[in-house]
Amino acid sequence: MVPVLLILIPLITGAALFAVKQEATAKSIALLASLLSLALMLAGMSGYIDAAQMTYDQPWLGGINSRFHFALDGMSQLLCLLTTLSFPIIIYSTWNNRYDDSNRFFGLVLLSQAGLLGVFMALDALLFYFFWELALIPLYFLCSRWGGERRIQVTIKFFIYTFIGSLFMLIGLIMLYFKAGGSFAWSDFLNLKMTSGQELGIFLMLAIAFAIKMPLFPFHTWQPDTYEQSPTAVTMILSAIMAKMGVFGLLRWLAPIVPSATFLWGDNFATLAVIGMLYASFIAMRQDDLKRLVAYSSIAHIGLMILAIFAPSYSGIQGAMIQMFNHGINILGMWIVVNVIEQKFGTRKISELGGLAQKAPVLTILLVIVALANIAMPLTNAFIGEFMMFNGVLGSTATKFGLAYTIAALVTIILSAVYTLRMIQRVFYGETNELTSKATDISFNVKLSLAIIVVGIILIGVFPKPLLSLTSEVSADILGRMNLK
Repeated sequence: MVPVLLILIPLITGAALFAVKQEATAKSIALLASLLSLALMLAGMSGYIDAAQMTYDQPWLGGINSRFHFALDGMSQLLCLLTTLSFPIIIYSTWNNRYDDSNRFFGLVLLSQAGLLGVFMALDALLFYFFWELALIPLYFLCSRWGGERRIQVTIKFFIYTFIGSLFMLIGLIMLYFKAGGSFAWSDFLNLKMTSGQELGIFLMLAIAFAIKMPLFPFHTWQPDTYEQSPTAVTMILSAIMAKMGVFGLLRWLAPIVPSATFLWGDNFATLAVIGMLYASFIAMRQDDLKRLVAYSSIAHIGLMILAIFAPSYSGIQGAMIQMFNHGINILGMWIVVNVIEQKFGTRKISELGGLAQKAPVLTILLVIVALANIAMPLTNAFIGEFMMFNGVLGSTATKFGLAYTIAALVTIILSAVYTLRMIQRVFYGETNELTSKATDISFNVKLSLAIIVVGIILIGVFPKPLLSLTSEVSADILGRMNLK
C-alpha cells in the first residue's frame, strides 16, 4: 500500500491546490504534503512498515491485460528517497520566490512529483508510460507560464524533443507487449526470447527515448535552454530528479530486457556519452551564466553514468545507481546557490559578481562543500560512486575501449574541477563591486536546506555502506540478466 500512498499524497494535494487562493497557504500545504511523502518513504525504508506493504498489484485495464503494479526494490527505494527528499528542499529553499498564481504553480509541482514516483515504482509498461507523461506534462506548463523571456520557444523545443522520445518509447513498449503475448508486465518482458533483429528494433526505440531524457549527446540541445529559462525551482526538478528517469529507464526497461542488443550497441552509446562529457565540460568552461554552467556540468556527470551502464560491470552498475542519488542532492545544492544569487542581485552573470565571501560567509562555506562533492573529492558522497564507475569501466570485459573511455572520463573530472573552482573564485572571492558590496548572508530557510544537503554529502562520503547494501541485489540481478555476472 506504500506505493499507492506515495503517489496519492502529492496527486490529491496537487489537484486540491488549484482551489486554494492564498499564496502562503498554498506554499505551506505543498511543503507539508512533500514532508508527509518523505516521512512515509523513510518509514517504509526503516522497517517500521511491513515489507508486504512495499508492493501493490491489482487489475487495472483488464481488456489489454495491464495491471496497477508497483514495487519498491533497492533501486526504486533509492530514487523515491531522492524524490521525496528533494521536493521539500526545493519548496523550502525557494520559499521567498514569488510566483503569480502560486497555487497553480505548487499544484503542478506536486503533480510532477506524483508522476516521478510512479515512474520509479511501476512494474507494468503501460503504467510506466502513463506516469512518465504525468511527470512531464506539468513541467510544460510550469516552464511556459513562469519561465523567462524566451520561455515559449524553449518550451516548444522541450515539448517536441520529449514528445518524440515518448512516441518512440510507446512504440517499443507496444512491440514488447505483442512479443509477450499480450502482457505489459515487466516480469514477462524479462523472459522473452527474441531474434537479434527484434531486440535491435526495441533497443533503438527505448534507447532514443531515454537518451533524450537524460540527455545524451547529441540529443541534449533542449536541456541548457530549458534549464536557463525555467523558474529555478523547476530547473531543480529537471536536473536533480527528472534526468534520472532516463538513467533509470536504461537499468530497468532496457538492459535486462534486450541484453544482447545492449551488449552489441554498448560501445556506440558509450562513445556518445564520452563525447558528450568532453563537449559539455569544454562548453561549461566558457559560460558566464551560472545556470548554463551548472546545466552543462550536469550533462557531463550524467554522461559518466551512461558510460558505466553501457560498459557494464558489477562495480559500474552499482556506482551508477548510487551516483543517481548523489548527483541529485549535489546538483540540488548548486541550484539553491544559483537561486540565491539570482534573487539577491537580479543577475546570473559571473562577470558581474565578486567578493561574496566577505558578505555571505555561511553561503560560501556551504557552497564550497557542495562544489567539492560535485567534483568528487574524497570523503564526499560523489567520490565512492565515481570511483566505482571508473573501476567498472576500466575493468569491464564488455567493451574493448575501457582504457580509452576511462582516460577521457578522467579528463572531464579535471575540467569539472577547473570550471567549478574558477566559478567560486570569480563569484565569491576577490573584491566586491557596486552590485555585491551591500550583500547580506543567506536566510534561515536557505541555510537549513543547504545544511541538510551538506550533512548528506559528508555522511554518505564517510559511510556509503547503506546505499551499497540497498542496491547490491538489483545490480547483481541486472548483470546476471545480461550474462555478465
